[in-house]
Amino acid sequence: MVPSDISPTARALRTLEILRTHPGTTADQLAGRLGVTERAARRYVGILREAGIRVESSRGPYGGYRLHRGTRLPPVVFTQAEALGLVMAVLDGQPSATEAGHPVGAALGKVIEALPEDVGRQAAVLREHAKAAPDRNSAGPEPAITSALVTAVATRHRVRIAYRGEAGNTWKSEVDPWAVVVRHGRWYLLCHCHRADAIRTYRVDRVRAVSQTAHAFAPPEDLDPVAMLEEKLGTGWKFPTHVVFDAPPAEVAPWIPAPMGRLHPSADGCVLLGSTSNPAMYAQEWLAAVPFDFRVEGGAELRAAVAAVAARFAAALVR
Repeated sequence: MVPSDISPTARALRTLEILRTHPGTTADQLAGRLGVTERAARRYVGILREAGIRVESSRGPYGGYRLHRGTRLPPVVFTQAEALGLVMAVLDGQPSATEAGHPVGAALGKVIEALPEDVGRQAAVLREHAKAAPDRNSAGPEPAITSALVTAVATRHRVRIAYRGEAGNTWKSEVDPWAVVVRHGRWYLLCHCHRADAIRTYRVDRVRAVSQTAHAFAPPEDLDPVAMLEEKLGTGWKFPTHVVFDAPPAEVAPWIPAPMGRLHPSADGCVLLGSTSNPAMYAQEWLAAVPFDFRVEGGAELRAAVAAVAARFAAALVR
């Protein structure tokens, strides 16, 4: 589903791009690509016409919308703030974009070259001299895979994916792709998996292949992709976790990322229930960083991982 907070202007520009690359697109097809109703799609065509862009329409089996032959598209104009913001966003998401030969860097260079001299000069200086440290937790997916998934989200078509899990196991399944969400440098697919008959979150960088099926789907009407992703990241993994904290939930909550599970109040503090695919990481990176006393009361694998961390720290104090 296309995010609901996209502005009418942005959707009108997307409409223009669709008609440029797919002449003869019908109102129904346009609505599917935009993720809106057919009535809304016609409204965006009207916005283009009001802006002076000649959009022709015809009926019949070969009918649809198309741009008038010879139509000159308006140039894309950036303000200095927009240009600098674009460079900053690219460097933040792709630190290696400053390297020669990097595809994102090459694309950014073309954009900078097309900018007016005064704006482009500032953007070029920023790109040349700003340095970005790579995020060790980020994982960039393949653009073609990401594009296929985003297209399926927008057109609401079920896809068949090939996936490689963290442990190296591979499998295939048909999924209804509800949304693609970027979170802390990682791209996730939020979907309904027919193989598991459940809501699942999959790392896009671990998707090996995508093929569209003929089946359409309708996502939940009240879907909040970011909130649902946060809720699902800590559930459905192989190893269960059960941790008790001797502190109130309000104090513990800021230290608990969503993938750790969900906090529940208790008489003496709070309880964290969740699951993980990597108990060692859960113990070393997450639990060790929480500044409150805790007890691991469930999850044999997590208990063993915590014991290993404790033994390592205790050994560091032996003279």
